[in-house]
Amino acid sequence: MTLPSLSVTEKIILIIVAVAIATGFWLYYTNPPGFEQYIREDGIAEWLTVGGLLLGSFVCFLRFVKLLHKKSKWFLLVTFGLGLFLFFAAGEEISWGQRIFGIETPEYFQQHNAQKETNLHNLVVGGVKLNKLIFSILLVGLLAVFMIIVPVLYQKNRTVRKFLDSSAVPVPQQYQVLAFIVVFILTSLIKHGKNAELLECGGALLFFLIIRYSKNREIFSAA
Repeated sequence: MTLPSLSVTEKIILIIVAVAIATGFWLYYTNPPGFEQYIREDGIAEWLTVGGLLLGSFVCFLRFVKLLHKKSKWFLLVTFGLGLFLFFAAGEEISWGQRIFGIETPEYFQQHNAQKETNLHNLVVGGVKLNKLIFSILLVGLLAVFMIIVPVLYQKNRTVRKFLDSSAVPVPQQYQVLAFIVVFILTSLIKHGKNAELLECGGALLFFLIIRYSKNREIFSAA
């Protein structure tokens, strides 16, 4: 794998990820107030996250339409479901436009949302914040399996490869896995309560690359 073999889009996204993480790193150590602005709600890092999620969602929906009546119902269901999940995640990230449009938070979310916002991931249920349980612990575990174990099994096991291909699962390329590991390590070095905002930013953009330029992207061909 060499950088020149990558498409223009891949190179641009990787550059954006590198600049976004480097900027966060630099601000954290040289300009703490600037870092707070960088990772705040509706800040640059958050909008890059939303952009990555929406790009991935758009690719999935476009594939669903293109492959309608050409792939199995299961293949289409997974493709559409992934697009829906990414769209939902983008909406959650910006609290469904609540701050943008100045919409007042409903009473239920006022009482049960840790940030008094209209979203589900900041809900507190039984004293447990869903964001920490689902988006920190569970999601990190699933990503580890997806980024490390899945590519190995796909390469080594024909049965697994056939199942993943027939299930419309985009398998990460080596450079995408490496980039994700680097982003994870670098953001972990930032000892701040909201360092996950930077991880989400880089992760969302890289996940778009995985969806659009997966190792098995030929399975999304209409031919």
